[in-house]
Amino acid sequence: MLSSLLLFSITSFLLIIVPGPDTAVITRNTIVHQKSGGFKTLIGTLLAISVHTIASIVGLSAIIMQSAMAFMIFKYVGAIYLVYLGIKALLSMKKEEESLGEKIPNSAQGKQKSLMVQGFLANILNPKVTIFYLAFLPQFITPQTDTLMTFFVLGAVYLLIKLAWFTVYIYVINLVRVWMRKEGVKKAMEGLSGAIFIIFGLRLALEEPK
Repeated sequence: MLSSLLLFSITSFLLIIVPGPDTAVITRNTIVHQKSGGFKTLIGTLLAISVHTIASIVGLSAIIMQSAMAFMIFKYVGAIYLVYLGIKALLSMKKEEESLGEKIPNSAQGKQKSLMVQGFLANILNPKVTIFYLAFLPQFITPQTDTLMTFFVLGAVYLLIKLAWFTVYIYVINLVRVWMRKEGVKKAMEGLSGAIFIIFGLRLALEEPK
């Protein structure tokens, strides 16, 4: 059991560090809203993972994956949301941002309330996460173990690894935030993050059930 858990932890870590929609959203919100923005986005992502875990345990994920219509609706809503974030990021390149060292305006502070929702939606609307839970996690469950409890433990381990990785990631991004907030770099990052969101959205729209 311990060897399987170790293998699961290593594999999960390698999957987590591969850039995806979560990374793109957390990166942008950390640059724009500092550490607090990054962590609020991360909390939303972790809440979505918790929902995925519970849904897998009660069988909802299996129902979604077995229904072609449900899968299609799920993936297209997620794809549209990612493309929306991408277009929003590209449009923000044209807007004048606050100067370095200044306090974030109240309007920007108000926007932080939606960061948790962004993190949640970017993850919960990604059917690839559902595929992960249905195709990857069962490989580490044996007939001799309590299936539900093992599923819960593996989901919790995955969540903790993601929390640890992105905590470090947010601090690193925040350290270079001043450099990344320079006008030229900022516009380049907004354009890059916008393009990445759109690419992820288009890839998600083309995703087929396994």
